Amino acid sequence: MKKNLGRVFLIVSIFLQASLFASTYEWSSFVSKKSAYVNEAIHLKYICTFSDLAELYSIDFNPSGDYKNYRIEILRESSSIVDGKKINSYEFVFFAKDAQEIEIPLYAVMKKTTKESIEEMVIGRDNVKKEDVSKTRVELERLKLSIKETNTTFVGDFTIKVDKREPKVRAFEPYHLRVDIRGEGSFEAIEPLVFEIEGVRVFAGEVALKTELSKDGVKGEWSQKFAFVSDKDFTIPKLEITYFSLKDEKLQQLTIDAVDVKVESGFVKEELLDKVDDKKWHFELSYLYYLLTFIAGYIAAKVKIKREPKPKNRDELFYNNIESATSLDELMVLLVLKDAKKYDSLIKDIEAKRVVSLKKTKAMCREFK
Repeated sequence: MKKNLGRVFLIVSIFLQASLFASTYEWSSFVSKKSAYVNEAIHLKYICTFSDLAELYSIDFNPSGDYKNYRIEILRESSSIVDGKKINSYEFVFFAKDAQEIEIPLYAVMKKTTKESIEEMVIGRDNVKKEDVSKTRVELERLKLSIKETNTTFVGDFTIKVDKREPKVRAFEPYHLRVDIRGEGSFEAIEPLVFEIEGVRVFAGEVALKTELSKDGVKGEWSQKFAFVSDKDFTIPKLEITYFSLKDEKLQQLTIDAVDVKVESGFVKEELLDKVDDKKWHFELSYLYYLLTFIAGYIAAKVKIKREPKPKNRDELFYNNIESATSLDELMVLLVLKDAKKYDSLIKDIEAKRVVSLKKTKAMCREFK
């Protein structure tokens, strides 16, 4: 087969240039700090600078991962040409899990494509069965760090905000509370909060977490919502979350102050009706009955009465509220208020996230026995 002269000329030019000016490279490294606390962010940067454009070279280098005593997360990597030289840059963030003197060897694999591989790619030779690439394993400067103890894995600098309304509700009306923790540090170390209050049903929402990795660590916001339901006064207890402040270099607390919730009695049937003195009205009521019967019969015969639609009974109102619910948490509160014992298994399924479809759960409410 006749070879394309342009392609042949390109190959000859490449290898003539490569033979006269063989690429060389040099690695350099940067570590933001040599001493740090457990779970404190350490910024790592490694740069490979070539002597030319290094068209034949590629690099395998990614030590990121979750290891026994530490974890490394990749921040960014880039490749650029500066003054005719190829520069590959790699940035990572290192977090130690334990207090220790640590030394970690890091390696990069330099991959260089051969003449045969170029010919296979450009000319399309048929006798090359596999990619022919030479690989050189290069040991980079060892990472040597001194890691100090913190007595907690929750490390960084944070602020806390508690959103709450006036601590006054009616019986079985949910009292809502939301906890927000913002800052920079090891958000993954925060456990879901737990409130245990005798005589109070506590509904805890799932933790919401938004984070962003930077060279200084993990910045973000952690939040969790709660609903407390009871028929009598209760106190949400004070809660303290201990963390190690990198700014102050000591243990600090994020505090959720205690909340005394006043529960007012809900309306009951007896409160909506006037009391009747049975002894006083016993005989008079019988006469009144006959009088009203006579009047009603007369009016029915003489006057056409426009019938008003019957008011919806409690079950219909309950199912209308069920259909209007916009979340599983809201639906769960309605079930508790209606009949916590009857709907106990369904309430538990919602709490345990065994049911996730709002539409299907509404249908289950109507079919529930």
